[in-house]
Amino acid sequence: MDFITILGLAAATITTISFLPQMFKTWQTKSAKDVSLVTLITFISGIFLWLIYGIYLQSLPIILANSVTLVFNLIILWLKIKYR
Repeated sequence: MDFITILGLAAATITTISFLPQMFKTWQTKSAKDVSLVTLITFISGIFLWLIYGIYLQSLPIILANSVTLVFNLIILWLKIKYR
């Protein structure tokens, strides 16, 4: 594995785990009132497009980061809808 791939995986890990506190807070408090639905849907759309782009390029860091980030944000969206 070359340095650029390792760098990409490190960046992907850091940006992906940044969503864990929001997801856990929403889950624990059972409230997502402070999460903007429009922002969340826009972000999820962008992450989905990044995932398609990563698959096209066959870039492991882009695929992994955006797959996990997409799942985390879909969970946040689900919680936002569930705890209306």
